[in-house]
Amino acid sequence: MEQEQPGRVGRRLAAIVAADVAGYSRLMGLDEVGTARTLREHRKVTDALVAKHGGRLVKTTGDGVLLEFPSVVDAVECAVAVQAVMTQRNEGVPVDHRMLFRIGINLGDILIEGDDILGDGVNIAARLEGIAEPGGICISSHAYDHVRAKVAVEFTDLGEQRLKNIDRPVRVYAAKSRDHLGIAAPSVLSSHTEAKQPLPLPDKPSIAVLPFQNMSGDPEQEYFADGMVEEITTALSRNKELFVIARNSSFTFKGKAVDIKQVARDLGVRYVLEGSVRKSGNRIRITGQLIDAASGAHLWADRYEGALEDVFELQDQVAVSVVGAIAPSVTRAEIERVTRKPLSSLDAYDYWLRGRAAHLQFGAKENIDRAIGLYEQAIRLDPQFALAHGTLGTALILRKDCGWSKDPAADTSRAVECARRALSLGTNNPLVLAYSAIALMQSAGEVEFADSLFEEAIRLDPNGVPAWVWGAWTKILLGDHRTAIKYCQHALRLSPLDPRILFAEQNLAYAHFFLGNYEEGRRFATSHLHRFPNNPTGLRITIACNVLLGNVEAAKSLWRQLAVLSPTDRVSETGKRSGRFYGGRPQDVTKLQEAYRIAGMPE
Repeated sequence: MEQEQPGRVGRRLAAIVAADVAGYSRLMGLDEVGTARTLREHRKVTDALVAKHGGRLVKTTGDGVLLEFPSVVDAVECAVAVQAVMTQRNEGVPVDHRMLFRIGINLGDILIEGDDILGDGVNIAARLEGIAEPGGICISSHAYDHVRAKVAVEFTDLGEQRLKNIDRPVRVYAAKSRDHLGIAAPSVLSSHTEAKQPLPLPDKPSIAVLPFQNMSGDPEQEYFADGMVEEITTALSRNKELFVIARNSSFTFKGKAVDIKQVARDLGVRYVLEGSVRKSGNRIRITGQLIDAASGAHLWADRYEGALEDVFELQDQVAVSVVGAIAPSVTRAEIERVTRKPLSSLDAYDYWLRGRAAHLQFGAKENIDRAIGLYEQAIRLDPQFALAHGTLGTALILRKDCGWSKDPAADTSRAVECARRALSLGTNNPLVLAYSAIALMQSAGEVEFADSLFEEAIRLDPNGVPAWVWGAWTKILLGDHRTAIKYCQHALRLSPLDPRILFAEQNLAYAHFFLGNYEEGRRFATSHLHRFPNNPTGLRITIACNVLLGNVEAAKSLWRQLAVLSPTDRVSETGKRSGRFYGGRPQDVTKLQEAYRIAGMPE
């Protein structure tokens, strides 16, 4: 047998389970001796379950345990069994004395040091335990991939989570409540939550969607109100800019009169969405409002009505509309919050938010220069911040395309570098995919690759406006103008208040122009210029629409305005795939070139 080399570090792949007692310090404060005795009694039962499922107790840490299993299926089944038996053992115990375990499970490579195990795989399991609900189970995506459809429990996708001291986001799944399995149901957790210490806020905008109130007095409408919250929570969870509390947590407040500030403290969120459902005859009305829990300010509110027989269609409509309205509202509120913070206290994310605020003020060079500087500062503080790299690339492109760059070639090269760096850091983040695609499309002419990135971003986050808006531009470049119009219309429906909608209007102008709808094209182009008066791309399509409508003098006047903003514009430049000009199908390029010549643009 081959002898192990001296000094070689032992490694193996294993399922790691970390567990502790939620609120153990509070329980010890209530009854130190009794709590210690109760934990020992529970441990006799749970240790037997660990042995039964082939697990090994690595070590104990006060109220916590670290376990190792050769099979992740065995690890999950053991965790489910532990939570089931704990539910039974807590029956009849006063709520504030119940002992609820939190369990985290990861599948990963571990280092062997005597009887102990070390490494990132262990650290991730410990962090997953920390975010699990009392009585709940959280597992990593590595573990989930090996257990789905193999264990008698359903899991809810919580999306990518940033875990403390873990340098990369981890996709997390939580066990969904099933009473017959004994996993802690909301009724078990509700009173316990009231006694918890306030949770720290995540490092991104955080929101909880509370159960909607059924105002009709008709119990039959409860399913609709609950389904509405399910749809909105799921849709919000796809937005990687947000930290969204799982439905099971929010539903602990169902049927209760709640204090929004207390809810936010209990759930560890800054924003809370609440709403109601009312039935009158064959009509149904749904209201919603978004509240900043810290200040009590109402950031957004709206009302939706429809026929009762179309209840499921209405539910989908509301979910899409609410998500589209909430995301920019939350972003604006976060921007307003960080602008009040002194510079000495800003971290990378806050610098990014400030940069985003400046970036969204498209109409002035100083705003874009400021955004670029703030994005660069965010990257200096956190070089792994993929989204900061992506947005920096798009800001560099905007500065170049608007004729504000002192060195267009350098900005172009940097934008491409930013995009590639962002993709290397965050390919599962739909915003990173979208912003990187913009840079590669505009600066490197990689239209087909950008189109695939936009499609993947939409798959990951169907409510992400940037992918719909700029994905429409790739469709235009590829000659698929009708799909481009559908993309833009969907973006307008998702988020009519979003500042980025002006680019959807620009895209609609081009798409309608190429389809021969010149009046419609000019209407969208005019609306775009009203929002962004000095955008050369918007001026170019406005010129083209006016020429084809016979308004040649108006087109020539617009060309004189464009010549001041972008004096190097030439007819021959139209058709290049990268740069400031349209570079689509040959017949589309020719159509634009003919319009530009009539307006007076040099060859």
